[in-house]
Amino acid sequence: QVQLKESEGGSVRVGGSLRLSCTASGYDYDFNHYCLAWFRGQERETVATIDSASVTTYEESVKGRFTISRDDAKNTLHLQMDNLKVEDSAMYYCAAEPGWCSWMWEQFTNWGRGTPVSVSS
Repeated sequence: QVQLKESEGGSVRVGGSLRLSCTASGYDYDFNHYCLAWFRGQERETVATIDSASVTTYEESVKGRFTISRDDAKNTLHLQMDNLKVEDSAMYYCAAEPGWCSWMWEQFTNWGRGTPVSVSS
C-alpha cells in the first residue's frame, strides 16, 4: 500500500498562486511506474493526471493555470496553481495507481488525506 502525504495547502486571494506537493512511500513498484493524479472536493473531481512518461491531462477549467509535474527521483508529485479563482477552493487529494492513467477517481486505490485550498475575492 502506497502512503501519500500532501503538503500544507493555503489561503490566497483571487489571482494568487499556490504549489502543492505530495510525497509517496511504501510503494510496491518503481515509483515511475505509477500514474499520479490530483483530485478535489467531495465528488473527487479530477484536476490533472500525469503518467509514467510524464504525459499530462487537465480538467478543462484549469488548463493554462495549473501544471502537474512529477519528480521520480524524490518520489514526489507537484501541482502548481496559478491565477487561482474562487471556484478552485476545495480539499485537494493526490492519488496514485500503478500502470496506465485513468481519468476516473474510482480507478485509484492509493490516496492522500487531502489538503485544503481556499481562494477568496
